[in-house]
Amino acid sequence: MDNLLMLIPVALGLGFLGLLGFLWAMKSGQFDDLDGAAHRILFDDDDQPKRKV
Repeated sequence: MDNLLMLIPVALGLGFLGLLGFLWAMKSGQFDDLDGAAHRILFDDDDQPKRKV
């Protein structure tokens, strides 16, 4: 029973930290362009010159 009294606040604290992390990611724009990286990988970057070694 003593362990349960310690684990419940720890679990609630970790859940609150996870919620704060998610809200920070939403505010900083981490989820604005979900499809951009998927489309960018399909196209080559022809604008950059090729390196000669």
